[in-house]
Amino acid sequence: MYQIVFSLLLFFNMGFATGESFFFESVSDRLRAILENSEPGESLRVRGISLGKVEELQVFYSNRSFDEAWSEQGILTEWAYELRFEIKQAQFDGLQPKDYHIELIDAFFASFEQNKKSKTINPAEEVAELDLLLTDAFFRLATHLERGKVDPSQLKSPWDITRKSSRINAISLLVQALERKEIRKSLEQLYPSFSIYKRGREVIRSLDEKAKEDSLDWKVIKVDKSLKVNDSHAVIPVVRERLIFWGYLKPYSLTDPKKYDSTLFESVKAYQVKNGMEPDGAIGKNTVASLNASPRMLMDKASINLERLRWLPDTIKEAELVLVNIANYRLDYIQRLDTLFSSKVIVGKSFHASPIFSSPLTYLVFSPYWNIPASIARNEIIPSVRKNPNYLEQKRMEVVTTSGKSVDPSQINWSSKNFPYLIRQKPGPDNSLGSVKFMFPNKYSVYIHDTPSKSLFLREDRALSHGCIRLQNPEKFAALLLRDQPQWTEAKIKEAMSRDSELIVNLKSKIPVVLVYLTFWADSKGEPHFRPDIYNRDAELIALLKR
Repeated sequence: MYQIVFSLLLFFNMGFATGESFFFESVSDRLRAILENSEPGESLRVRGISLGKVEELQVFYSNRSFDEAWSEQGILTEWAYELRFEIKQAQFDGLQPKDYHIELIDAFFASFEQNKKSKTINPAEEVAELDLLLTDAFFRLATHLERGKVDPSQLKSPWDITRKSSRINAISLLVQALERKEIRKSLEQLYPSFSIYKRGREVIRSLDEKAKEDSLDWKVIKVDKSLKVNDSHAVIPVVRERLIFWGYLKPYSLTDPKKYDSTLFESVKAYQVKNGMEPDGAIGKNTVASLNASPRMLMDKASINLERLRWLPDTIKEAELVLVNIANYRLDYIQRLDTLFSSKVIVGKSFHASPIFSSPLTYLVFSPYWNIPASIARNEIIPSVRKNPNYLEQKRMEVVTTSGKSVDPSQINWSSKNFPYLIRQKPGPDNSLGSVKFMFPNKYSVYIHDTPSKSLFLREDRALSHGCIRLQNPEKFAALLLRDQPQWTEAKIKEAMSRDSELIVNLKSKIPVVLVYLTFWADSKGEPHFRPDIYNRDAELIALLKR
């Protein structure tokens, strides 16, 4: 008996002398006790921090006989440090490290490192608690990286593209990551498949470095009218200072700091080109609004657009698709990652916002009728007819029944609240849809179409329609879509666009059309592009990401 007690005491003292972990209660016992004493269906709490569902943690730990995942003999492993690093790196994904318990994890790490220096054993209770925190952090971070933190269906502003479905099991992913000791690689495989995502992360990283050297006062500046060369204004010194900060201008000697000089003019134009504005050199409201954004504000803007990318299903990355970025007023026709066609577009006004959705493009309509939506007929057309009985004739419009039978406008009581008819505009050069429309049937009755108002494409702000997408170069787009139908020559397309009656042409294969809203992206060279939030949707998402 004496010999047994002596051996135990010797083993106990050796544990202290070598700094090895020795416990009256093992970490596994503590993990089992914590999990088995928790109520199913409820969140587990550690040090007041709410973790995920008990069932998920129980499955993970029971499958490993409740052995700890992030330490060995009470000592933190290399992959525990790797996970902590990845949690901190989540800020470059636009996510919040605090969502993954980083403050408490850091406190535990600091305590354990101090214990290591003083050769003090880490208590089993604390090792178990830290293990649970790290495991839950991995599960949460994996879920957010794969599908986003925010559920787009809960937004006040509509997003009608089906959110990406989960293709991984977080428990299996963690088991694999621990077996291979590859935490970073396991998390990185969850990134969206779009190459712009990783490039966007690097933009946020560089903005974070820029913010560290930022000593500017980012007070909001305004102008009442556009400023041109030789104008003087109090905002000119601030504009110059911010362009120097962003690297568009080098400091130079000045005779009058408030004067808009030719040197500043060239840097303003360069800034406008980079930020999607007309490079006219005029310092107007759009230029000033863009220059009001600090590095931290741009980090927020980039962050929410990475979140939007995380929502998009992998099926969006098709071999062939038509992508309309509403915030950039641009349509791109992409095939096998090659942009075959790119064109300016006009999108919906803020109160007639173009919706965010996806639907297959299936057919074209040459020389289309414009079937005027009931809301436009009620709010715009009918009031115009009441004022001017010749309005319909002047606009080449006609009234028809729901079955398409023509109705004499003179026989209609235009003052009646009841209007059981349809109004449509006949094909022709003045038709509001122009000479062709591109149809991807959807519940919004939105489509891409030509327009007779070509001068509107010269405008910088092109949120001007009732929701449909007006295309600057429809003839070229039509030719590309019909290139696999040899009979549709350039001459035949021009003829079809000049008819006095509609002509429907089906495509041989359906092409996905995706309308998105991205106010930031990074191009193939990693260069950042920021665009105005024309529908005021960014603020809501920033708040939810930071919540």
